[in-house]
Amino acid sequence: MSIISEIGRKSFKVKLLYFTIYSTLAIGALTMVYPFMLMLSGSTKSAVDVKYFDAVPRFFYDDAWLYKKYVEALFNERLPIVNQSYGENIMSMEEVKLPESSNQLLINEFNQFVKQAKVPRYSYTAGFMVAFVSKTMPKNLRLFKSWLAAKYGDDIDELNRQLGTEFIDWNSLRPIEEEYLVRRRRPVLTPFVNAVTLFKESLPATDYYYFSLDGFYRKDFIINEYGNNIAKYNKTHDTTFENYDQLHLSPTYPAEAATKVKSDWEYFVRNIAGIQYLRIDKSVAADYHKFLKVKHGDIATFNKRYNTSYTTFKAIKIPTVLPFSGMGTADWNAYISGWKDQQTGKTYQVPIEKISLSSVEFKFQHYIRKKFSTIDNVNKNLATQYRTFADIVIPQQDIHFAYFNRHKGSIKWEFIKRNYITVTDYIVFHGRGVMNTIIYCLLAVISALLINPLAAYAMSRYKLASTYKILLFLLCTMAFPPMVTAIPNFLMLRSLGLLNTFAALILPGMANGYAIFLLKGFFDSQPRELYESAELDGASEWTLFWQITMSLSKPILAVIALQAFNLAYANFMFAFVVCQDEKMWTMMVWLYQLKQISGTAVMYASLIIAAIPTLIIFLFCQNMIMRGIVVPSEK
Repeated sequence: MSIISEIGRKSFKVKLLYFTIYSTLAIGALTMVYPFMLMLSGSTKSAVDVKYFDAVPRFFYDDAWLYKKYVEALFNERLPIVNQSYGENIMSMEEVKLPESSNQLLINEFNQFVKQAKVPRYSYTAGFMVAFVSKTMPKNLRLFKSWLAAKYGDDIDELNRQLGTEFIDWNSLRPIEEEYLVRRRRPVLTPFVNAVTLFKESLPATDYYYFSLDGFYRKDFIINEYGNNIAKYNKTHDTTFENYDQLHLSPTYPAEAATKVKSDWEYFVRNIAGIQYLRIDKSVAADYHKFLKVKHGDIATFNKRYNTSYTTFKAIKIPTVLPFSGMGTADWNAYISGWKDQQTGKTYQVPIEKISLSSVEFKFQHYIRKKFSTIDNVNKNLATQYRTFADIVIPQQDIHFAYFNRHKGSIKWEFIKRNYITVTDYIVFHGRGVMNTIIYCLLAVISALLINPLAAYAMSRYKLASTYKILLFLLCTMAFPPMVTAIPNFLMLRSLGLLNTFAALILPGMANGYAIFLLKGFFDSQPRELYESAELDGASEWTLFWQITMSLSKPILAVIALQAFNLAYANFMFAFVVCQDEKMWTMMVWLYQLKQISGTAVMYASLIIAAIPTLIIFLFCQNMIMRGIVVPSEK
């Protein structure tokens, strides 16, 4: 029966009361839903948009923001590489702009070039492999791990043995950073690097990005050296560039250029550019042989250091591609940069005119020049506006934007799920966190549903003289925070030799004073006549407890079970203190470890995933709890 009658509901005051009640409830609901929406939104963020607090992520409805996230992930969150590859001069990923269109003719031409050209493996790398800032697991890193597992098996120790690596587990596996533009970083030939290369070659070309030697020269050398003021550069270099986009790295020594321009080119080539991009004219062979003879002394010493069997220095051939490692790299570095003989004081150095540069962009320019002859033909056939052949760059932005336009849905879905996959992968494959948590929670719930009801039943069934003193003592335990008892419990468990066991997790919280207090009050409200009738029929004490008391107490038992689960599931500090062995860590400890090595968005995703089991258990217990509240009131 309703509290307010049908006639009473027609009153303006009653309607106003209803409106006030429902408005208050709606506002209260919003105060709970909005923070949850912020967390859901935050779990899909990356470094470019994590600082924005919005209930609905911007990339859901704004293509410009989706493109920012796409470029950020594609370039492995390396802003300098974006500037070099796209010819940009931006200070953050937020400044990445959505292109208006892509040149499909230029894309097709570059694809034709790649099919017939031998593109060195060090000139490009796979995107979506590393998230240096967001610290999440991009799609190609997940694919790489699956590829390795399929090729070498699931055992990380076997993988380490075959590839010569030392990864602790699958979660610590990361590919090397293939950024070889600068001299101090060189490609290496190891089994793991070869595996990365094989995997990289299996990916679609839209997942690559090429390193731009020209962009590196302009953005990371010239601008860093002379600043962004092109007028200042023109003044010191006797040039007339309108902006830095017109300045390009020459593949050969610019003999006709101004002195300062030649000086910059020589310094860049001799000291900064990656050695794999350099090519040496074979006409310097005699001088190079003399350098080797002075540096190593005799051919026997040279053969020992190089593990070769030459009879004379003249038999040594200049390699087409400079070596990547070993004594050969050291000698080439010394010969290019300049090596001074300490005995004679003479410096041995390859003449700068004999050095040239080779990169994908220079090869592409040569390909276009050979095919179209003049820059006017290029612009006419490819719908471009180049001034010179030096302006021709790898159409990376066109390739990536064309792919972006065709796959917006899958790109969105990747950003929605990748942080959750990162968390799931971490907790599933890190130790026994999930299994330990399941066992711990089950034991905690079972013990709470046995120990606490037995204690409450004893005080309710038998009127002990000290019942209220016991209750007062139990209530006093609620006055002390759990961490106050953590140290005494730890010392006690250590003395009993129970550390790093489930007993250490269960025993300290097996009996709960608040739960016993609630159960006793509930048991006291049960009809005495039921017990008297059962005793007349010959029921044992166990029958009275189990079939009558426990059967009638399902609502309060659901509350106790939910409380026990929450305490066990959310237990972090005490679980970490008494179980410091990683094999006994629960999920909360692993999530805390994940937080230390992950970004903010991954942390949001971990909190949402961690909340799911609690929600499921609450929904499971909800019907029993509500039945205990609603049914008695209706009766």
